[in-house]
Amino acid sequence: MKENSAILEIRPAAGGDEAKIWADDLARMYTRYANFQRFSVQALDLGVLRISGPDVLNQLKHEAGVHRVQRTPTTERYGRIHTSTATVAVLPEIPEGEIKVDPKNLSWQFFRASTQGGQNVQKVSSAVRIIHQPTGITVSCQQERTQEQNRKIALDLLRSKLWQREQEKKQDALTSLRREAVGRGMRAEKIRTYNFPQNRVTDHRLKKSWKNLDQIINGKLGPVIKVLEKKLG
Repeated sequence: MKENSAILEIRPAAGGDEAKIWADDLARMYTRYANFQRFSVQALDLGVLRISGPDVLNQLKHEAGVHRVQRTPTTERYGRIHTSTATVAVLPEIPEGEIKVDPKNLSWQFFRASTQGGQNVQKVSSAVRIIHQPTGITVSCQQERTQEQNRKIALDLLRSKLWQREQEKKQDALTSLRREAVGRGMRAEKIRTYNFPQNRVTDHRLKKSWKNLDQIINGKLGPVIKVLEKKLG
């Protein structure tokens, strides 16, 4: 496991189109946080980021879980506040030797990338999708210009998800109680609420609020992360 690399998978949950916008906002927040920390950020796929930097996995592991937003969407005609959610999974980058993937268990699909990337990306089937047949896990990558690069990234993502699955199975064997989404990206109940009308962020695990949502959503997560590291380890 590489402590200096973290893969964030940010997906819309409840809330329809507003949840999709919220997931994009969270991805932007983590990207800006990484920029402030002078970490490197790479978009691996839609809603999937690889962030690399000193001890980044320990810094971001407590971001895993359900993030709830309360705000008035731009499409709301009557000014009503809506509640939407997005999930954040925080996965380590797993070296090839730690998780063995049998090529016979993989189904490969190749298609043309839909993202911006130049004419080469649009004209050839450089995007890659892998289906791991024993588990049904599907990963994809279309950000790079060549199929070879996207294949490698997709395999990296698959190893991380297989690691996550093994951790969840171990946790299930230990207890039937509610599993916490700490460092493994397990889907759990909400960990944080972002209340835009009150400019407030509340972390429900800490029972602590910050009154500078506008700064936090623009990447100034440092104070929140420091408290989480201190209280949750």
